[in-house]
Amino acid sequence: MRNQDLLNRSLAAVWHPCTQMKQHESLPLIPIARGQGAWLEDFDGNRYLDAVSSWWVNLFGHSNPRINAALKDQLERLEHVILAGFTHQPVVELSERLARLTGLGHAFYGSDGASATEIALKMSFHFWRNTGKPLKTNFISLQNSYHGETVGALSVTDVALFKDTYAPLLRQSVQVPSPDARLAAPGESDAAFAQRCAESLEQYLAQHHEETAALILEPLIQGAAGMGMYHPSYLQQARSLCDRYNVHLIADEIAVGFGRTGTMFACEQAGIRPDFICLSKGITGGYLPLSAVLTTDTVYAAFYDDRVARGFLHSHSYTGNALACRAALATLDIFEEDNVLEKNRETAAQLTTALEPVRMHPLVRNFRHKGMIWAFEVDTHDPQFAVKFYQSALTLGLLLRPIGNTVYLMPPYILGEEEISILANTTLALLNGIKPSST
Repeated sequence: MRNQDLLNRSLAAVWHPCTQMKQHESLPLIPIARGQGAWLEDFDGNRYLDAVSSWWVNLFGHSNPRINAALKDQLERLEHVILAGFTHQPVVELSERLARLTGLGHAFYGSDGASATEIALKMSFHFWRNTGKPLKTNFISLQNSYHGETVGALSVTDVALFKDTYAPLLRQSVQVPSPDARLAAPGESDAAFAQRCAESLEQYLAQHHEETAALILEPLIQGAAGMGMYHPSYLQQARSLCDRYNVHLIADEIAVGFGRTGTMFACEQAGIRPDFICLSKGITGGYLPLSAVLTTDTVYAAFYDDRVARGFLHSHSYTGNALACRAALATLDIFEEDNVLEKNRETAAQLTTALEPVRMHPLVRNFRHKGMIWAFEVDTHDPQFAVKFYQSALTLGLLLRPIGNTVYLMPPYILGEEEISILANTTLALLNGIKPSST
């Protein structure tokens, strides 16, 4: 049994992420042999529909032939070169295309989402220092926000499970009320609640703007908070307030960028441009680690100087890796050539219709949808709900990873009618297998 052999070797050699490893005494790992389209397959031939896009990164399916071809071509040209003192075609072309898409420029590259957060925070802090405002060192984020797990990113994250243990290591930040519509008062509209939260932000900035460097937020959807969705008017208010009080706005589009919310970037739905945008996850179509931060010409100019110490002295060895950039270029080609955003609207409409019995299920609360993301809470008091639901889904050939009692669907964009039906019907079957809380 190659599955069992690889499972045992992995447990003996690999420390798996975001995992209490002791749980794998009773919760087996799934050794994957191959992926094709929206499906993963283990060594015994069992198939799993990847309904979470392998941690929200896979946009156009596993083993995508067009991304494969681009990488094979790049392998024959250049795999990597130091980006300090050198450059190469993929990183230049990707930077130009991201600038056109975001309205921002001078892309700075990292390896992952948390790295992008670190870069944006450091850039903002350093900008204010370079421009004669050294007191602007503090950061604001939303309650229940998630921006990564490195020390700087965790400092602006507000998820206790990740943050509390490392609190002594972290720089303090301030959290302002989240506009997550689930937190609204009974009968209060999403827009009215967003306005109320924006007023709290204004009150804070009015008193503390002189020491505040930036507000960082996840536009429209707070992922680790359980796909908390909010009205785009909050982004408009945040942009206006940041302008008024001379504070940077950092848009963490790591999870919601590249079409997840229905537009290429979530900020577009509010008609705003942030001072910094953080990109990762879907940027390479789920192939290779890469992140990017783009910013304004004003920020860039503040670092442009004869003095080395005024430069942005941040790096990692694989900055702007040629293979990763080429995968990202192939991903952007697919967006352009296949009219992906329009096709996604059709796919989303089909899946939303197919999920109607799920929405109406007596255990489902707060069913919501934005772009290619669906989420709902399950009415349960079972502290083991997430693990049990995950395990049950695997037995039915479906990869889902609930966040607490929130079940979310974030599939690749390539679902066909059969896969839409499987996803909706299997989710319903899983709900039907849950005992109500009152029993």
